[in-house]
Amino acid sequence: MSVKMYHNPKCSKSRQTLALIQERGVEPDIIEYLVNPPTASELKNILDMLGLEPWDIVRRKEALEEGIANDLDGDALIQAICKYPRALQRPIVVKDDKAAVGRPPEKVLDIL
Repeated sequence: MSVKMYHNPKCSKSRQTLALIQERGVEPDIIEYLVNPPTASELKNILDMLGLEPWDIVRRKEALEEGIANDLDGDALIQAICKYPRALQRPIVVKDDKAAVGRPPEKVLDIL
């Protein structure tokens, strides 16, 4: 089983989600997305797996602080998220063709 986790080690929900996954014997490939942000293609793929739109995975406060305009959408918003990954909701866990946002952390158990 291949599991990826877009992780921010400073985020308590991200740390809780990682611990929850590890308690179940899964060691995910950790992607510290603030250091290695997802590409636009990766983000589009994640959105497809989540069945969500770009604004659904944006942290509004951080987006505002980064200067991401409220009227952006589609590819323009995806590009902005890639440029300012701090605005990306966290954590995001991907397994095969499924993904889940770990808010609350237990939501990722549905895809494991």
